[in-house]
Amino acid sequence: MQKLSLLILIISSQSLFAQMPATLSPSEKVYGLSRFWQEVNYNFVYLDRIDRQKWDSLYIALIGQVQKTPDDYTYYRLLQKFCATLHDGHTNVWMPPGINNSILTKMFGEYWLGTENIDGKAIVTHTLKTKIKEIPIGSEIIEVNGLPTDRYIADSVRPYISSSTAYVLEDNAISGLLSGPIGASYKVKIRRPDGSILPLQLTHERSKDTSYYPALVNTPLLELKWYDKDIAYLALNSFGDEKIDTLFLEKLPGLYQARALIIDLRANGGGSTGTGTAILQYLTQDSIMQHSRYFTRQHMPAFKAWGKFVNLKDTIGNDWARRSWLYNHDAMFYTFDYAPDTIHLGAKRLVVPTVLLIGHNTASAAEDFLISAANQKHMVRIGDRSFGSTGQPFLFDLPGGGGARICTKKDTYPDGKEFVGYGVAPDIFVRPTVKDFIDHKDPVLERGLEYLRQQRSHATAP
Repeated sequence: MQKLSLLILIISSQSLFAQMPATLSPSEKVYGLSRFWQEVNYNFVYLDRIDRQKWDSLYIALIGQVQKTPDDYTYYRLLQKFCATLHDGHTNVWMPPGINNSILTKMFGEYWLGTENIDGKAIVTHTLKTKIKEIPIGSEIIEVNGLPTDRYIADSVRPYISSSTAYVLEDNAISGLLSGPIGASYKVKIRRPDGSILPLQLTHERSKDTSYYPALVNTPLLELKWYDKDIAYLALNSFGDEKIDTLFLEKLPGLYQARALIIDLRANGGGSTGTGTAILQYLTQDSIMQHSRYFTRQHMPAFKAWGKFVNLKDTIGNDWARRSWLYNHDAMFYTFDYAPDTIHLGAKRLVVPTVLLIGHNTASAAEDFLISAANQKHMVRIGDRSFGSTGQPFLFDLPGGGGARICTKKDTYPDGKEFVGYGVAPDIFVRPTVKDFIDHKDPVLERGLEYLRQQRSHATAP
């Protein structure tokens, strides 16, 4: 009986991956694995934080495993799993476009499901209008392929995701819970808001129906709305396009009538640090602006060679031995020169009580924005912790058309306090609940408005 089950599993796997290309030779697979391992050893800024013996042992074990992979998809999955052990959100492996285009997450033919991490549960936040009665918004996926959802995530999802923070790892695991190739099938159990259980067989195929509920809305680069006539709401949704600076300057004359301001960064995944701070400078009253401190690893082969013969005790009071030891242990860092930026403006500023809405998707250059704003007493952060990852990634190609990136720069607050791996914490925590989502409420925005209204009433009180 056990052999029969194993045979069924093998046949099922062969059927699942039959559509995947198998273009890479065993030698190319070993080269790709070795290239990634080599570049991490040479460039990864947090190399001193990983267990090197475990890292090297895993590499050795993978040399044999990658050569036996039946196709390029399975090979790249192993590379992604290897990468995930570094626990860094700016260090990733991605698949060749031909493979990546056949990976689906939400589409199951007549079904279309979007899931999010709400209250630590895999909650259905989007579906099709035609399925809203069968799978209401707020339903929870409680089982996948015979396993409780949290166990399935631990076994089959989380090990393949690169993340610097545990909460973003969990978010990505739940949003990508059912991600897989076209043809992959999942037996799921869904608990609806009324408590009833729906068993469902879902198979990935492209969905033709686009009548999503709630409707998917295109997120503009910049969005301006008004509340109470004098509270301006400004969503800055990306610093990846310099056009946002021009859009902001176009809105600035009208913003001067605001007595309070909300800056929404919850959907801002980053881009260029300078793009964000070009806007921030108009919202402060300082002549200079603080920014992150930067560090990167240094390589000096001769010192690394000398360090082989240096014991830690030899470094006491001996700078030459200290440097040799650090280079030998890949722990020597170059500290970039630091000086706050001088602000030069062509227009007057807008300095009013300001709320910064932040969350797990506030990432990279948007976090740099938060670091520069951290000393502004008229600003308060509301929401949840930010993404907790930034830095300068080094990009390179891998065999078959895939690629990778490795974080080469460590960023901290100006005083050295770390936020990578922790996130920038809000001053006021607000976390939406399942009920908030079902009721179409935005408690983070509501708390921001409440805070500013309180500030306004205090300012006008006799």
